[in-house]
Amino acid sequence: MHLEPWQWILAVFAAFLVGVSKTGISGLGMLFVAVFAMVIQGKQSTGVVLPLLIFGDLVAVLAYRRHAQWSYLWKLFPWTGLGVVIGYFALGRINDHDTRVLIGLIVCGMVVLHVWRRWRLGQGKADLAVHSLWFAALVGILAGFTTLVANASGPLMAIYLLAMGLPKMEFMGTGAVFFMLLNWFKVPFMISLGLITWSSIAFDLWLAPAVLAGALFGRWMLPRIDQKLFETLALGLSAAAGIKLLF
Repeated sequence: MHLEPWQWILAVFAAFLVGVSKTGISGLGMLFVAVFAMVIQGKQSTGVVLPLLIFGDLVAVLAYRRHAQWSYLWKLFPWTGLGVVIGYFALGRINDHDTRVLIGLIVCGMVVLHVWRRWRLGQGKADLAVHSLWFAALVGILAGFTTLVANASGPLMAIYLLAMGLPKMEFMGTGAVFFMLLNWFKVPFMISLGLITWSSIAFDLWLAPAVLAGALFGRWMLPRIDQKLFETLALGLSAAAGIKLLF
């Protein structure tokens, strides 16, 4: 894969962000997706990013696996699988621009829903909806769809885990296990679509050290972040990513 020097710099930076997002601030997910889309045009960038995500997932699971809350994951998995299948059939029928706009609308919609929910709680009103089956089904399908078409389910999962009220360590542990299983599930679909090739894997091997460096930095940073700041960053970066996709 031939890249100009400036493209290599951006690719290394984006790979570093992959690692940080896996062990530090998950809301960074859409930022590295956008950077890789600048370096590698079109849908092919999703095939390049996926093996890097899997490598980052491995580091994150090793670091946070004991904090994973499986009860929240079992609610999502069947619906997420359905979303991946829907995304597989949709990927060949929608162009890159429509994909970005659709995901941007989904993410922004989920951010608005979360802010509205927090406002209701501030008014002392009950909030049972986020623990219901329909909410898990909605998030699961949307996460599966967006992760296949653009590796862009990070903001959705961040909003879901924030809605569950998980502390930051449980947030990261639950997200780490979820994405490790989800990303491995996606691999056959991406190979079938021709988005993961030997050329893209060779390119990923050059970027793997940057992912590891980012993951170690994120692991060092997380215990030093205040819980409220952590939640604000996760939600704010998710909102910024969704808006960016719309324009």
